Amino acid sequence: MKTLLVPYYEHPAEQPDAWDALVAAAPRIHGVVLNPASGPGAAPDPAFAAVAEQLRAAGVRVLGYADTDYARRPHAAVVRDLLLHRDWYGTDGAFLDQASADPEALPYYRRLAVAARAAGAETLVLNHGVHPDPAYAELADLLVTFEGPWDSYRGLAVPLWTAAHPPERFCHLVYAAPPEARASAAVHCLVPGAGAHPWGTLPHALEPAR
Repeated sequence: MKTLLVPYYEHPAEQPDAWDALVAAAPRIHGVVLNPASGPGAAPDPAFAAVAEQLRAAGVRVLGYADTDYARRPHAAVVRDLLLHRDWYGTDGAFLDQASADPEALPYYRRLAVAARAAGAETLVLNHGVHPDPAYAELADLLVTFEGPWDSYRGLAVPLWTAAHPPERFCHLVYAAPPEARASAAVHCLVPGAGAHPWGTLPHALEPAR
């Protein structure tokens, strides 16, 4: 069962063993977020293009990262990122980060969802980091309803409206997690990393042997 959504923000040339571990774990991986430079970067990166091709060949969704700055980033800038991810790295999905959870921002994300699908995104992920207004479930294939440290995750309350949707529609991204940590979401990623850059580590079960 594909349960892992992995945002791994390290360069393939610097961490080749970790990227090899992601490819090897393909049967367990729901998707990998590709993020060369807080987006696609200024120019194509051959190393990221190569790992994206390997992941796709292994049957893994490759999701292009784009920051939405809680609905403050211009629509055209976000769409440009998604198009560059598609053209340079062959991404087949989109991971929209810093997504607003407020109902007032729904028109912004509704328009982005249409544009992402038109750009070839077969899978659309909205990373709210919290439980958003229930209407967001109509826009995306997967909602990230928690992003934060393990200490906060252990007390997570889940709103009743989520029961109206399949468990596979929700994802939890947890950092500073101990090896024995377990997720309560069907799709998840629990990593040991902490501090300003926790997503430079893989889930415990995928860490390559030293």
